[in-house]
Amino acid sequence: MVTMPESPITGPSAWLGPDMDARRDAWQVTFSRDTIAELEEAARHYLSLGRDVGEITARDFPLPRFSDHLKAMAHRLLHGCGFEVLSGWPVEKHDQLTNAAVFCGIGAHLGTARSQNAAGHILGHVRDIGMDANDPKARIYQTSARQSFHTDSADVVALLCLQDAKEGGDSLLVSAVSVFNRMLEEAPDLARALFEPIATDRRGEVPAGMQEWMTIPVLSWFDGFLTVFYQRQYIESAQRFDGAPKMDARQRAALDLFDKLCDDPEMHLRMRLRPGDMQFVYNHSQLHDRTGFTDWPDPKKRRHLFRLWLSMPGDRPLPEVFRERYGSIEIGNRGGIITSETRLHAPID
Repeated sequence: MVTMPESPITGPSAWLGPDMDARRDAWQVTFSRDTIAELEEAARHYLSLGRDVGEITARDFPLPRFSDHLKAMAHRLLHGCGFEVLSGWPVEKHDQLTNAAVFCGIGAHLGTARSQNAAGHILGHVRDIGMDANDPKARIYQTSARQSFHTDSADVVALLCLQDAKEGGDSLLVSAVSVFNRMLEEAPDLARALFEPIATDRRGEVPAGMQEWMTIPVLSWFDGFLTVFYQRQYIESAQRFDGAPKMDARQRAALDLFDKLCDDPEMHLRMRLRPGDMQFVYNHSQLHDRTGFTDWPDPKKRRHLFRLWLSMPGDRPLPEVFRERYGSIEIGNRGGIITSETRLHAPID
């Protein structure tokens, strides 16, 4: 039996793109000189310990003043609009190791870093490495193609822009709550279809004892929370498996309408991340996207972002079906990709 809200959902996570674009001061914060100095000192302290950046904890990365803002930001992610951008970190002034230490140190004050692939990388590198976006085993973030609106497999996804593209590569965000509200109004039967199990490809990163696909619904209504889990390309590529549940015409129509609403400029927010910008997005209430891009000819100038996946204390409960992706659904200790080959570490280059 499908459980779903029968009336629109209200609250700060139910925003519209043009409204948020007009209120950028509500979600974009510029680092002050004092905060930059505090972050630099914390990075020097941590790096003097000679430990892997992936082992950073809040205790080892002291932020006596800025930590108050990060507590407020965590609340905004979990209970507010669901995203924030910190701007103005001087990436060009520091080497990759220091930039990574600062980014991971900030993340450690918000939650626990999770593995982003079977190799155990807790610090991801978002850049075009020449993979074919049509390859069913490719990770879309490793191409220059548009990603399409999706969620990642963690409570929060964070990006630090080191270098932006020559053209394109804009970041798009949309509220899953607002998209659901529109679908409930325009096509309630299709909205209901999104709460039914649907196969999503693991793209070759299969935990021990699991199938090559998951059957997590696009939307789940659990304990008073609407939670989204979505990657259209991975849903489509899961259809290649003989044992995977096949989509019917109603489900496909529901996904098409969901995509159409996400793509509507009246629904989503567009921004361009510049070097030094850090974007934090709550995966359970928001979807994110990146437009296609053209890179610089010079390899040293090509688009490059660090990425973190975080598990957050004090977060919402998730339905049992999320064990198919997360393994554990314990609050503060869930998310990421874990296989028998996984060894947690933070590659810098």
